[in-house]
Amino acid sequence: MSAAPRLTRRRFLAAPALIGCAPAPAAEDYFPEPDSAGGWRRPSSLSAARRLTGLDPAALDRAFDYIKLTTKHGGLLVARHGWLVYERYFGRAHPEATPNTASIGKSFTSIAMGILLAEQPERFPQGLDQKVFHPDYLPAEAFPLSDPRKAEIKLGQLLAMTGGIRGNNPGIVHGREVTLDPPGPDGWIAMLDRMAFGKMEGEENTITLWCEPGAGWSYATSSAHLVSVVLRHVTGMELEDYVRERLARPLGWGRWGWGYRQHNLGHTPGGGGIAPRPRDMLRFAYLLLREGRWGGRRLVPASYVRHCGRPSPYNPHTDYSLQFRVNARGRIPGVPPDAFWKAGSGGHSIYIVPSLDLVAFKMGGRDGQFDPRNTGVPESPSAPDRFGSSREGWRYSAPPGDPYATTLEMIVDAIVDKQ
Repeated sequence: MSAAPRLTRRRFLAAPALIGCAPAPAAEDYFPEPDSAGGWRRPSSLSAARRLTGLDPAALDRAFDYIKLTTKHGGLLVARHGWLVYERYFGRAHPEATPNTASIGKSFTSIAMGILLAEQPERFPQGLDQKVFHPDYLPAEAFPLSDPRKAEIKLGQLLAMTGGIRGNNPGIVHGREVTLDPPGPDGWIAMLDRMAFGKMEGEENTITLWCEPGAGWSYATSSAHLVSVVLRHVTGMELEDYVRERLARPLGWGRWGWGYRQHNLGHTPGGGGIAPRPRDMLRFAYLLLREGRWGGRRLVPASYVRHCGRPSPYNPHTDYSLQFRVNARGRIPGVPPDAFWKAGSGGHSIYIVPSLDLVAFKMGGRDGQFDPRNTGVPESPSAPDRFGSSREGWRYSAPPGDPYATTLEMIVDAIVDKQ
């Protein structure tokens, strides 16, 4: 087993001092063109990379080598001050790959709902306080409610996973771990409408709430999927179509899809599965870094993006906001407290660190996540070969710990200046 990566711990200001900080001004007016029109700007040399971004590419190589220990396929992309300073891949990953990024899709469900709240405020007069287990927000199949307490669940609680919807163990109540008995479903089955509505029997189901709405947190994929059902019911659009119109096209994405197609779910799964190209995933992170602005357009309300990156009043139990992990309480001590990120099964994660004007995409993926039968996106003809390296015999060999957090620490540790 490889030795644990050595990190230089930095001290950062406490979270309250960072709240309200604007992104560093060096790149605030830069937004990358679509790849078809030139794409991201890049430093011309290693010395230019250090001068323009304050990042040491050799240190990022160490982060890349660490990622190779944690996931069979993947890569690392890092941009600072609007410069794409690092991009490397291994296994089946490459610049045109479109793997199912699993739970990163939850962050798109959240941002899509933030857009909808601004577009149709009259439909949500209470905003995130709106109680959504009502025929105005869910289809007839959701009724009668499988548990009458669901009528009290607020939209913000669904987004923060504190509505009482059964999810994974452990649950958390004010920082204390508790056991759900039974736990809820996870993966693709949690994104079937009838499962999310509590209409399916089984060992793991969502028929009853595990706690009163707001009284605890559990990582519940069905909770995120229910948000996408609300969006679908209000707009008459599938989540995938809504993301295409409100995000993918304005950001200049290339080819992309949405995973779990082999399971015939019937609707876009709101709990995960988006499958964009890696540079386009980085564009999404950069949109959040710029608080929802893209060029001269406001795509997402800035207040909603800020809420995503901070502790949420809808979740007093743990450091999970509106489908993003947050660092305001210093969970990752080597990283600024304004950092926020979203991880997905298979080793994927996007990172946003406003105070450092930095975004990154840790690309991962198991074999099946690259399968076009999963994503609906044919393999790119410009791929180095059909599948890239298979990495047969690969085994997880990283030291104990959270690989998502360690990767972010290593990226931050690669900064050689404080500009």
